[in-house]
Amino acid sequence: MTRLRLITGIDLALEPSCGSTIWASDVYQRLSPSFQATFLALPGSGTWKHDFEQTLTLTATKAPYGPQFDTYAAELTCEVTEILRARRPDVIHAQHLGFGLSLAFARAAGSTPLISIAHGTDVIAAADSEQARAVLVEIVTASAAVAVPNAAMADQVNALTGGRFTDRLVIIPWGIPLPAAPTANSTSAHRLRLLHAGRLDHNKATVTAIEALALTRHDHHLTVIGSGSELPTLTARAAELGLTGRVEFIPFLPRKDLWARFADFDALLFTTRQLEAFGLVAVEAQAHGLPVLFSDLPGLRDPLGSGALLYPTGDPHALAAVIGQLAEAPERRRALRTAAAANARRYDIATTAKHLHALTTQVMGDAHA
Repeated sequence: MTRLRLITGIDLALEPSCGSTIWASDVYQRLSPSFQATFLALPGSGTWKHDFEQTLTLTATKAPYGPQFDTYAAELTCEVTEILRARRPDVIHAQHLGFGLSLAFARAAGSTPLISIAHGTDVIAAADSEQARAVLVEIVTASAAVAVPNAAMADQVNALTGGRFTDRLVIIPWGIPLPAAPTANSTSAHRLRLLHAGRLDHNKATVTAIEALALTRHDHHLTVIGSGSELPTLTARAAELGLTGRVEFIPFLPRKDLWARFADFDALLFTTRQLEAFGLVAVEAQAHGLPVLFSDLPGLRDPLGSGALLYPTGDPHALAAVIGQLAEAPERRRALRTAAAANARRYDIATTAKHLHALTTQVMGDAHA
């Protein structure tokens, strides 16, 4: 069977530095029987063992939203136009409803069918910036379909585009590669081993976890695994609160190494302050048997289900209270562990790939009808 040619990509370094690149690696590996996918990205270290069949390195010098963004987008459009002319793809997937590469895909696609895929940071940016909103609207306008991971994000995109493209929005829940069985072991001790994992940036709000720790009754221990711009602020805040011995910072770990560490903890703290596409690390933790304590954000209640406990976003006192409740109830921890693992089974990456495959073939069929 001749495979169809697909081009996608994210103008980030080819590294597992965020959920978007990791998710893309997972899903396009599973589309490979039908599609020969080429992934475009900025230069990385070259050490990531991703599952992309083919990659191409972008040469335009990246510029974020601001005065240089239009120049960057124009340079990328020229580069992408040449790539599309040489590769002649049957379909394009634009990752993010923002970023220069997705805008370049929208402008260079011509008659090639284009599906855009929302990831969360793009929608947050569009809600905060007129420039980002204009980019999102242009990308959605050029798309035959827009894949969104949850209903909350569909509502956001619909609002940002003035309800003009409701019929293009298709909810495709994200997923993860599921382990054969949970690996975490719940203890009966009152002193909990807590984990926070992910990018250390303003939106992930790791400081809420640190401040909550200072308000708890027992000497719980928090391990923060990740890297990012907020690290100096977080280490300073932990020292200021007298938590140096109770908060451990570990740099970013490759995915399989992080999964291996899940067995060392009793719960994951998920403290994001704004919209989340899916919460990959939270569902991964659940799949390995970790209950999740999460900020009550649109789009998270359903994915995390009954294997998680929520608290009001950004409230360390409320999070400390939930930690305390968990610490005092070992039997409840065991029940949450079971519920978390069962909940995560709903989110197999193979199912995500199946739905994305169906949407892609439908859009291609419509384009050639």
